[in-house]
Amino acid sequence: MSELTHLNEKGEAVMVDVGDKQITKRSAVAFAKIIMQPETLQKLSSASLKKGDGLATARVAGIMGAKKTSELIPLCHNIPIDSVEITFENNGENELYIYCMAKCSYKTGIEMEALTGAGICALTVYDMCKAIDRKMCIAEVKLLEKYGGKSDFKND
Repeated sequence: MSELTHLNEKGEAVMVDVGDKQITKRSAVAFAKIIMQPETLQKLSSASLKKGDGLATARVAGIMGAKKTSELIPLCHNIPIDSVEITFENNGENELYIYCMAKCSYKTGIEMEALTGAGICALTVYDMCKAIDRKMCIAEVKLLEKYGGKSDFKND
């Protein structure tokens, strides 16, 4: 395991100094999975929820969440985001898959923004559907890949 970068020699939390790093193109893709009743997924997919178009609302919430990451996670840098894209898939039964791709040209990575976007999107879907499905489960939020900077990552 590598040395923790957000702690100083006394074990105190610090924000990493990225001032001397080079600006590079960076991207990350995060994934979230929500398990729900088939009827809930059908209503969500057909935009027939009483609260409105749940996927459209969740997409906007995910983008907003990615943009607010540095305000939510204490030691994250406020980075200039070039783009955030949210896409949805379902397995035709009872699972909704959320993908959040975020891109930037900066000195530090954008994986926390992608993860936050996917997570906030999943929470918004939950909120939009909770009146008809109290057994929904946000089963997974994980980083699938990141590129640019010192180390690339792909989760198979």
